Amino acid sequence: MTEGSKTIRVLVVEDSPVVRDLLVYILESDPEIHVVATAGDGYEAIERAQKERPDVITMDVHMPRLDGIEAVRKIMTTNPIPTVIISASVDEGEVGDTFRALEAGAIAVCEKPQGMTHPLYHAQARRIVQTVRMVSEIKVVRRWKPSGGASPASGVSNWGEGCPRIELVAIGASTGGPPVLCGILSGLSKGFSAPILIVQHIAPGFLPGLVGWLTATAGLPVEIATDAMIARPGHAYVAPDGVHMEIQRTCVIRLAQGDPVNGMCPSVSVLFQSAAKSFGRSAAGVLLTGMGRDGADELLLMKEKGALTIAQDKESSVIHGMPGEAIKLGAADYVLRPDKIVQLLNSRAGRQP
Repeated sequence: MTEGSKTIRVLVVEDSPVVRDLLVYILESDPEIHVVATAGDGYEAIERAQKERPDVITMDVHMPRLDGIEAVRKIMTTNPIPTVIISASVDEGEVGDTFRALEAGAIAVCEKPQGMTHPLYHAQARRIVQTVRMVSEIKVVRRWKPSGGASPASGVSNWGEGCPRIELVAIGASTGGPPVLCGILSGLSKGFSAPILIVQHIAPGFLPGLVGWLTATAGLPVEIATDAMIARPGHAYVAPDGVHMEIQRTCVIRLAQGDPVNGMCPSVSVLFQSAAKSFGRSAAGVLLTGMGRDGADELLLMKEKGALTIAQDKESSVIHGMPGEAIKLGAADYVLRPDKIVQLLNSRAGRQP
């Protein structure tokens, strides 16, 4: 441990003793991480979390007695602690539950390690350690849920007056993004008149599960984008793993291999830059919760081209890195919580004829 560094105290929750021991080994390979306790089911997790007060919890999803979803929900209600879901992404039944756990308040997801002899082991182990270190810096776990029948904010009805109609919505999100995306897509008007393009930073292997969960819960078509696909109004398209996504003025989606931008591929910056170039003032750029600064400079570019630009507010963000950087640049026309983002987009896009 380096001088002056703080030990990250972790609770590992996993019903398989073999996987549990492997997770402890992976985490404690970092000299700044110490596993203070383990648990084999949700009830034990709640008890150990209350007793040990760890900095981070790693949480399995499928466990006996009480599953990870309910354990996360109870922990977030009584004793909020940053929680990372460790999920077997190859199990389709578990993938949907993984995103329900994120909706319950977990912050991030990593793939369950497949053993030291597996070719992906080192990458999986590195990602788990990096994610635990990242979420340990989050002091307050914040979640947003749709406001149901909440009254509109004053002035919302006038947001669309005298403004060009939106023909494209480009959204960037990272840590904490999936539940917010779900809430925004769920709140868009039936017959929403613009296509929605999304770059969501997420661990490799989880994108199909995310798209399936969004499709099932959001109430509009959501799919992984393919090259040369036509982006249709009222449909959402998510950038695939490992390639950048751009949009042409003809609403043709282009995918391309390329170096990471701001450390990311796909990159929000690449999407926003193409939206600024192709749609100008007819586009909307939305930058949601996430670490880093991916998309911040390009949201400013969108604003300079006359686009509608929106950043999620700090109070509703799990991590206010990306939207916060955009706000510092003066890139956001509006700084809003997610339900107000929905109202603004609905007022500016209208419905399909």
